[in-house]
Amino acid sequence: MPQSADKVLDHNKLFHEPEYKEMFKNKRATFENAPTAPQVTEILDWTKSWDYREKNLAREALVINPAKACQPLGAVFAAAGYEGTMSFVHGSQGCVAYYRSHLSRHFKEPASAVSSSMTEDAAVFGGLTNMVDGLANTYALYQPKMIAVSTTCMAEVIGDDLNSFIIQSKEKGSVPEDFDVPFAHTPAFVGSHVDGYDNMQKGILTHFWKDAERAETDSINIIPGFDGFAVANIREMNRMLAAMGVEYTILSDVSDVYDTPSDGDYQMYAGGTKLDDVKAAINAKATLSLQEYCTRRTLEFCEEKGQKTAALHYPMGVSGTDEFLMTVSELTGKAVPDCLTLERGRLVDAMADSQAYLHGKTYAIYGDPDFVYAMARFVMETGGEPTHCLATNGSKDWAKKMEELLASSPYGQGCQVWAGKDLWHLRSILATEPTDLLIGNSYGKYLERDLNIPLIRLTFPIFDRHHHHRFPTFGYQGGLTVLVKILDTIFDKLDTETGTLGETDISFDLTR
Repeated sequence: MPQSADKVLDHNKLFHEPEYKEMFKNKRATFENAPTAPQVTEILDWTKSWDYREKNLAREALVINPAKACQPLGAVFAAAGYEGTMSFVHGSQGCVAYYRSHLSRHFKEPASAVSSSMTEDAAVFGGLTNMVDGLANTYALYQPKMIAVSTTCMAEVIGDDLNSFIIQSKEKGSVPEDFDVPFAHTPAFVGSHVDGYDNMQKGILTHFWKDAERAETDSINIIPGFDGFAVANIREMNRMLAAMGVEYTILSDVSDVYDTPSDGDYQMYAGGTKLDDVKAAINAKATLSLQEYCTRRTLEFCEEKGQKTAALHYPMGVSGTDEFLMTVSELTGKAVPDCLTLERGRLVDAMADSQAYLHGKTYAIYGDPDFVYAMARFVMETGGEPTHCLATNGSKDWAKKMEELLASSPYGQGCQVWAGKDLWHLRSILATEPTDLLIGNSYGKYLERDLNIPLIRLTFPIFDRHHHHRFPTFGYQGGLTVLVKILDTIFDKLDTETGTLGETDISFDLTR
């Protein structure tokens, strides 16, 4: 065998060795009753046809590779942004392992969360005992300042009442009576991670604000939304707001949580919005969401408490950042400083410098509703043409807003909006109506391989590349990051297409 103590091969290379190739060949012949290679090719070609596309788009009872995750993942992400907070997911251990794995694989950081470890007994008799024991163990072992409780499918199907369970757990001494245990019901079989983020944000604010008296101040609250680039984006937002001299509180600040240093001291609770600041945030004059579809219920609650509210769609690019800064200026009365105006001009200059390569490029964009909206808007600013915009967790309302956005620019006239469709739908769409570029997350690599459309990774999750989340996509500076990623992909493709010696390298130029 090729693997030995002296020569350890990574799995990517190990399974290319002759012994494994022979093993896979025998497995297919002996156990899988696999079709012949011509049969595979015939079916594969058919799945890229218009005939198959019509059948695929008519699909109703099955979802294949959705571009979304489930509610509890969003709840765990939101809770992680608060000081000393441990997420407690009422459900099975396997579910929680998925949330932790998803976050840690993307951010390359530990993602702490615990489970009530529900099994078959709890599914029949209810999970109260699991809650009582689980909260006690979490409080004793991990010494958090707050425990944020969410649910999985199992707890929701049997109808466990979190409010009642938490009250009874406190009565039984699991945690002190005055210990903060906010909660949110996050059934994984409806909605998506953006709804879970919303429900947990509302649950935490409700816990701290429910019986509080409000005395308005000049400060504003900002909710970033579920964002795989939150580490850099929140820091970039802090920088811009500091330049404006704005008083603000970020509700769920994960920028340090998912970017801890390697200094020999493991930090289970790094950074996060201070709990005292969350309590005081009820006094803010307004709450601004940077992603509308992540915060609808939360903003409704803020309005009920007497605050002004406003919602954006992921402030990226020129107009997206303009909208963010002008909204903050209107809410606070603070002027946009010259230093940010200068950054705007530099982004516009960079776009103009590269317009010859950006103009007319076609794009397929998929991801969360706010991200797709922002990405399509930015693409059109560069002279690109969003051709397909897909959000599995996009609603009819989102589709209507997308159509209005696309109608506002000549570059959006031919775009098709696909709300509620998955990545297998997108495969059929791109096989029959291909684009120059594809923008989304790591799962798009299978479309890239199958259809030869270059993928630009710009949204969560990104598993097969490292450290993208450390560079902002928000703001004018973030716009430069996105612009460079797009241009690098365009140039890489051009290099590939002009790189064959003596055939396509006639104009293999260095000056572009």
